Amino acid sequence: MEIYLIRHTKPDIAKGICYGQSDLRVADTFIEEAKKIGNGLHGEFDGFYSSPLMRCHQLAEILEQGTPVLEPRLKEMNFGQWEMQSWDKIPKSELCPWMKDFVNRRVPDGESMAQLVSRVKAWYGELLSTRAIRVLVVTHGGPIRVILSLINGTPIEDAFKLYKPHFGEVISLDCPTENGTVL
Repeated sequence: MEIYLIRHTKPDIAKGICYGQSDLRVADTFIEEAKKIGNGLHGEFDGFYSSPLMRCHQLAEILEQGTPVLEPRLKEMNFGQWEMQSWDKIPKSELCPWMKDFVNRRVPDGESMAQLVSRVKAWYGELLSTRAIRVLVVTHGGPIRVILSLINGTPIEDAFKLYKPHFGEVISLDCPTENGTVL
C-alpha cells in the first residue's frame, strides 16, 4: 500500500502557542501552499482521509481528490487546559512533569501521547485491512509522527527527535499490508 501523509498548511496563529485540537483558520498563504501540494500529487487515490479539523479539512477539499472521509482519530493531540495558551505561560508544575514523561502523562483535561498512539494505531490497523492501493491522508504533526514510528518500529518517545514534518509536507510511504505489519 502506498500512503501519502500530508501535514496541514501553516495555521493562522502566533508562534509559541499550544493549539493541538483547537480548530484554527489557515494562514493567508494557504492557496499558494495548497497549490504547491496539489501540483506534487499525481495519479488517483482509492482511499482519502482527513482530520475533521478545519486546517486539514480545508486542504483536503482543495486537493480535488474526491470527498475525504473525515476521521476524528486523525486529529492532533488534545492539549486540554493548555489549548490556546502560550507554552511559556503553562505552569511549570504541570509542564515539567509532562515533559519528563509525555508518553504516559496526560495533559490536564487532555491526552497523553500513549492515548494519541492508541487512536491513530487503531485507525492505521483498519486502513491496512482495506483493499486500498494508494491512500491520501491529510493530518497533523502528531499523528504523522505516530504513523512513522509504527511503520519504522521506532520508540514513540523518540518521535519528536526523529520526525519533524513541516507544514504542507507530503511524505510518501510504501507500507506492508500483510506479514511484517507493525500494529
